[in-house]
Amino acid sequence: MKLWQILFPLCFILSLVSSSHASTFVYCSEGSPTAFNPQITTDGTSNNAAGHTIYNRLVEFKYGATEVVPGLAESWTVSPDGKTYTFKLRKGVKFGTTKYFTPTREFNADDVIFSIDRQRDTSHPYHSVNGGNYEFFKAMEVDTLISTLKKIDNYTVEFKLNKPESPFITNMAMSFMSILSKEYADQLLKENKKENIDNFPVGTGPFVFRSYEKDTLVRFEANPTYWQGTPKIDKLVFAITPDANVRYQKLKTGECHLIIEPAPADINAMKQDSKLKVMESAGLNVGYLAFNVKKKPFDNLDVRRAIYHALNRTSYINAIYMGNAILAKNPLPPTIWSYNDKTEDYPFNIEKAKALLAKAGHPNGFAAELWTLPVTRPYNPNGKKMGEMMQADLAKIGIKVTLVSYDWPTYLAKSRNGEHQMIQLGWTGDNGDPDNFLNVLLGCSGMKAGSNVAQWCQKDFNQKIVKAKSISNQEARTKLYKEAQEIFHDRAPWVPVAHAMIYRAMSAKVQGYKIDPLGGDIFREVYIE
Repeated sequence: MKLWQILFPLCFILSLVSSSHASTFVYCSEGSPTAFNPQITTDGTSNNAAGHTIYNRLVEFKYGATEVVPGLAESWTVSPDGKTYTFKLRKGVKFGTTKYFTPTREFNADDVIFSIDRQRDTSHPYHSVNGGNYEFFKAMEVDTLISTLKKIDNYTVEFKLNKPESPFITNMAMSFMSILSKEYADQLLKENKKENIDNFPVGTGPFVFRSYEKDTLVRFEANPTYWQGTPKIDKLVFAITPDANVRYQKLKTGECHLIIEPAPADINAMKQDSKLKVMESAGLNVGYLAFNVKKKPFDNLDVRRAIYHALNRTSYINAIYMGNAILAKNPLPPTIWSYNDKTEDYPFNIEKAKALLAKAGHPNGFAAELWTLPVTRPYNPNGKKMGEMMQADLAKIGIKVTLVSYDWPTYLAKSRNGEHQMIQLGWTGDNGDPDNFLNVLLGCSGMKAGSNVAQWCQKDFNQKIVKAKSISNQEARTKLYKEAQEIFHDRAPWVPVAHAMIYRAMSAKVQGYKIDPLGGDIFREVYIE
């Protein structure tokens, strides 16, 4: 690569920050978005680049909290049997104007019907566009939950469900239920450019998409017609910076105003710098190593338990998270209701691991691949280093591990297809409900959708989580979720590793930013002092 190719993006960012436009805000993100439509993505990187900038939902999470508040719907009612939800839509909401689309009407019920039916109706003209993989919609069983969706009038829509669903409203606030423009979709259909809908987005959100330079920059501008008021920053730039150390250097030199996932080793120095400030919060997350239980020898429970005992996870907490995490023993974080604190963790025990491996018919071990996380995530700040430590631990019981990784979009796509043997992944809760972890990541519907990378469909576990979300009593739901966690512990489809603290570092001049407990970075209230 020539020097000018390296320096040009740097110079461009510097020119943005130092220009007369003091309200240009530069955010150092950790990876490239896989698309600009949260209906077809599940990763936080893409969600930040679309779900929190370009789009809205009928209901939203209150900024900085998990409380559900009105969004594009100003109100809603629920029938006594819990199966009919009627939403009254907000009037006067405008879609953003871009260089490729100028809306001629305001948001209405047609946009809601289009956005939901695209995901649930296999005959819909947009259903199969760009692969037609609606992972959240399927993993959370919304595809089978909705019986009918009807437009009552231009500002009223009615959802009829096949059964009561306790987390339905919180699920509606998640980004995969974002509302797209049907008018824009109709235009693309006429132009024979349907695939553009997911990469040249149009929404009602606080920012309007301007351009994407792959692996370098995403540019947005404030939506002047935003229904909650024009954002306080005129321009928003995502500077894609995968390396945590480089993000820190950009923050110190003023190239970025805020950075995601600072390296744990840098946090103390950041706190001591008067020009910076660091925010922290307990994370609603879990980092884990998943086994593909459909592939030998990981279909053998004794093999999975042997690996669990062989991994010195406490050393990972110390070396990788620098102590800014707690050891995980359940798939749920302890900050979420129904966490089973009585679960007995698998202790680090090399001799027991060897004995279990011998019992499984592998006294001399075996060879296997372990996929390492290619980007910094809240639940795992250094996948490569963790992979190397896991590799060394497993060598002690005779398992010869080859470390494999890919770029982030490829990593996710291949994991959904079940191409791995062992894989590092993790999850940050999307709605504060246990169903979002247990059903999405470990339920049979999640296996079909691709979010259950363990490929684990266990009958007793699945029955409990499906029953739990069909009832509204939280005490009864808690009992079922705790029982499900016991089954998970016994069958060991994963090795849970850590629940990490969440950190964001920023210029001391940044105001209005709140850490999102659901893992996003939201800029509609942010400004530079």
